[in-house]
Amino acid sequence: MLLRRTCREVTALALRAEDQALPWRERLAMRLHLMVCKACPRFAAQLALMRRASARWRRYSESE
Repeated sequence: MLLRRTCREVTALALRAEDQALPWRERLAMRLHLMVCKACPRFAAQLALMRRASARWRRYSESE
């Protein structure tokens, strides 16, 4: 079982997690990487911000 992931792999996992649930092994590897990396948590936060902004935009555009 490979738990050590690179930033590139974690970025791909974070993007894939937007569309589908990840298997537990990949979720664990991603969490372990996010605990030790400084850049990837920022990317994950930016991804969450974009998700919230998209949801707001959808609600805004549906209300008009």
